[in-house]
Order: sequence, then structure tokens, then C-alpha cells
Amino acid sequence: MKKSVAKGAHKAAAAPVVQSRVSLKELAAHLGLNPATISVVLNDVPGRSIPQTTRDRIKAAAQKMNYQPSLLARSLRNRRTQTIGILVPELGEGYHTEIMSGIGDHLMNAGYFYFTAHHRHRKDLIEEYSQMLIGRGAQALIALDTHLEHALPVPVVAVAGHKRIPGVTNVILDHHRAAELALQHLYSLGHRNIAFMRGQPFSSDSDFRWKSILQAAKKFQITIQPELVVQLDRDVISPELGYPVVQQLLLSKVPFTAMVAFNDISAMGAIRSLRDFNLRVPEDVSVVGFDDIKSAAFSLPRLSTIRQPLADMGRIAAQCILNRIHETAVSRDIIMVEPELVVRESTAAIQTGHSPRKA
Repeated sequence: MKKSVAKGAHKAAAAPVVQSRVSLKELAAHLGLNPATISVVLNDVPGRSIPQTTRDRIKAAAQKMNYQPSLLARSLRNRRTQTIGILVPELGEGYHTEIMSGIGDHLMNAGYFYFTAHHRHRKDLIEEYSQMLIGRGAQALIALDTHLEHALPVPVVAVAGHKRIPGVTNVILDHHRAAELALQHLYSLGHRNIAFMRGQPFSSDSDFRWKSILQAAKKFQITIQPELVVQLDRDVISPELGYPVVQQLLLSKVPFTAMVAFNDISAMGAIRSLRDFNLRVPEDVSVVGFDDIKSAAFSLPRLSTIRQPLADMGRIAAQCILNRIHETAVSRDIIMVEPELVVRESTAAIQTGHSPRKA
């Protein structure tokens, strides 16, 4: 038995009609008025004697014809786009994301919008994206872990920037203090045979942090053995970063009781590598990370690390760039923030009679 179907039931619902936007020139022609008069009314420019009836007629016609003033054109004329450009190597989990969170929250609360461009540490893209962001109306730039080569025509704040460039404010960690905290902690636990990770050459902090470690080691009379120094070189943002270099170190059979990793992600990879060689953390090898990203407190074991106040560094950078834009504070070349040692489960004192373990 066939079911009856009401006439028109199978007809598709009519799609809503979207009225296209008209230009200022078209609206002016419709009203028979000068485009400048319409612009004055719709942008609420003060001090112009335009009759209220004309104002009402313009606004009614603009609404009816779906005309919207160009915010971009207006802001470019005023050179106030309320937009910041942000340069960052990558957008993955960890260090960069936490700083970005601090930047974004602060700019959002201040009524600013921002564009983000990630460049994978490529010099050509850093240069190209800087110019593109400025060309698209960015009033200023924040460069995160980015090697800048020269001054730019807008205010710039560099987080983890160590190069002195006119017009650039560097927000940096006190790496000398950070290195002292890490080595003093391991030294106090009895560790003398310590392995070290050097950061990738393209990371802004690598050279500065390594020089700070060398100075701290000298202060605590810790001998840095070249065969216990491994070099990171991969552009990855997972624990895979630290795994292979520690694996190669363990295959060399050079004994050590502790390791200072370049960052928390590489420390997690190091711990996995040690466990795969049947070495316990911290009973056989203590591991210190760097950054204190959120996952550091939830790894197994929980990671002892040097805390950078990452979100705060982002907020400091954002406020600094706003101060530069509005000229509300004296411009500074360097803003230094303090590190903190966070002791968790990945470090422990050398057991009595313990000798450096070999894989």
C-alpha cells in the first residue's frame, strides 16, 4: 500500500538569500550624497554639522543595503589596527604553546587581535613573514624563539631573544641562575659524573644556556667530560628529541650518574631511553629537565626541572609591546625573569657505595 505524500513535501527548503555588500560609492550614488559625508556619519566622526534627518537617512539606507564600513581601511588610515603579529617556530605542545597562551590572553583582554606565523626556524620565512605581517597592518611584532637579524619599522619584543637590535626589547630568563640551580641541586645530591644535552643550533637559548652551564660547572668544580656531552639537532617537539642521543651515549659505555637535559621534552625521551637500557630513574641516573611544561608534573617519574615562568613571560612580552605602542613606559633593551628549581621524583641522592653505572 502506497503512502500518500503531501504536495510539495519533497521540495528542498529554499536557501536563505544572502544580500551582497555594497560599496561606499554605490551607497553614495543611491542616496545622492558625497561619499565623504556618508563616511563621516557611519564612522561617527565628531565635530561635523550634518542634519539629524540626513544622518538617519544614511544609517537606514546602509542597514537596508547591507553596507559595512571597512574596519581595515579605517584602521590603516589611523595606523591603529589593534593587531599584533607573532612569529613562532612551531605551534605544538609545550614551551611555545604556554608562552603563546600568556601572550594571547593578555592581548585579548586588552582588546587586541593577533596573527601568528610559524617559520620552522627558516631564515627566509622569518624575513618574509615579518614583512607580510607588517604589510597586513600589524602595529608591532612579538618574536618567540626566533633569530632576528635586523631592526624593523615597528616595535618588536623578542622572547628568548639574546641579540641586541635597535628597537627590540628582549624578554629572557636568567640562564646563569638557572644553570647554577640545576648543577647545585645535582652536586648537593652527590653527583659528579654528569651528562649534558646541548640544544639545537637553531634554538635561540642554546648557546647562551650552554655558556651558563660551563660557568656554573666551573663554580661547583664539576668537570664536564666531552664524551658525556650530546648534541641535539632534530627539529621535533616530542620526547623523540632526547631518545636517540641518550641511546647513543649509553652505547658508548661512558659511565654517568646524572643528566641535565636541554628541555623537559628531551628529558622525557632521555628517561625512556634509560629505562630501555634497564637503568632506573632516579635510582641509577638522575635527570633534570628545563622549562616546567605542564606535562612535566605528570610524567613517570615526575620530572625535576628548572621552571621558566612561561605564561608570565608571554604576558610580560604582550604588556611590553602595548607599552611600546602607546608610549606609556620607557623602552627597555632587556627584561630578565627569574627561574626556579622544582624538585620532583626524577632526581635523588647517590646511594652509599654507588658508582657510575654503565649500560
